[in-house]
Amino acid sequence: MNDPDDWRAALEKQRDEKDSYLREHPHSPLQPDERETFGGLNYYDPDPDYRYVLEMDAGDDPERIKIETTTDGSQEYFTVGQFSFELGGAERSLVAYRPPDDERRLWLPFRDATSGESTYGAGRYLDLNTEQDREDGRWVVDFNEAYSPFCAYSDAYECPLVPPTNWLEVPVEAGEKYPY
Repeated sequence: MNDPDDWRAALEKQRDEKDSYLREHPHSPLQPDERETFGGLNYYDPDPDYRYVLEMDAGDDPERIKIETTTDGSQEYFTVGQFSFELGGAERSLVAYRPPDDERRLWLPFRDATSGESTYGAGRYLDLNTEQDREDGRWVVDFNEAYSPFCAYSDAYECPLVPPTNWLEVPVEAGEKYPY
């Protein structure tokens, strides 16, 4: 999506849809009384500087790993590659993971210098769809779409923790803020 107005409109629509889900859907992580007063999530203003179109340095053979969760359990993922990009004046990288049961989705969890300050302390996630999040064969990694997992809103959810390899030392002032 090269047109800045189209990009911004699509992002705003995505945010509105998430707010509606949290407010109205029966599987919302918010308690019924919270839904009644829920006015929407807080977000950083959309910033095209946090939208990257990147090559993924894919590994030769995906490695199956276990990632700890918020409930002292673990979930399995495959490490499938790495994205490198410039942020905060230096080259950074994040490892991309794929759940064993979904070949079309990449999971890009991260923590950054905003974690526990203006964003969820355990980190945020990006989901990439192999069929949609591509431009000219490269991946669209848009931190404006970063979101807090459902365990940020309810202890009833088990969420994988961000592996230390994906902890960024700089702030990523894009995407969803916390608390709402």
